[in-house]
Amino acid sequence: MAKTKEKNKAIRLRKKGKSIKDIAESIEIAKSTVSIWCRDIELTPEQIEKLCQKRIKGGYEGRIKGARMQHERRIEKIERCRKEGAKKIGKLSKRDLLIAGLSLYWGEGSKKSRSVRFSNSDPESIKFMIAVFKGVFGIKKDRFSAYIGINQIHKDRIEEVEGYWSKVAGIPRSQFTKTTLIKARNKKNYSNSPVHYGTVTIRIRKSADLYYQIMGLIGGLSNMPT
Repeated sequence: MAKTKEKNKAIRLRKKGKSIKDIAESIEIAKSTVSIWCRDIELTPEQIEKLCQKRIKGGYEGRIKGARMQHERRIEKIERCRKEGAKKIGKLSKRDLLIAGLSLYWGEGSKKSRSVRFSNSDPESIKFMIAVFKGVFGIKKDRFSAYIGINQIHKDRIEEVEGYWSKVAGIPRSQFTKTTLIKARNKKNYSNSPVHYGTVTIRIRKSADLYYQIMGLIGGLSNMPT
């Protein structure tokens, strides 16, 4: 009697356009059983369309949920690695700071102009090199100058961009030279435009002696035994 009651309910629900999955969950019967009970019931075109739309929506929501979970796992992994990295590195000695700074300058600093200049678009790299110049080489604040290069499509954001790099580097805007607007190859607007700040170059005034000192240290670093 119970099975007959459940079967009749399943048939009624199917005639209303419910999916086999929803019916099975509603009456707590296996999908395969519900499918057999309802196999002779023909749905209207409208009911079929509604079920298709629901299936599409369910798949989309499932993909969104999956992507969100992956993103959260990735953020957790990044944070975990960051903490582990900070613990492993520990407190840097002055020698550690020197070697790390030389390595960074070796890759990104000017090595041909006989003046000390360091360019980057990464604010953390800029902060680190400023710390090296001040903490290792004793460069005073008034010896720093800076200039920015950015695509001309950002010409209306110059004040914002200069303020951003001034804050990052800890250099007053009065020590910035005129920002260079780079001619755009196309007019396409990118999604990160509002948070793009170009590339800043940090320059040390009257730095020929410092330049030779840094080049000598990099030479010593490159000759280290492996």
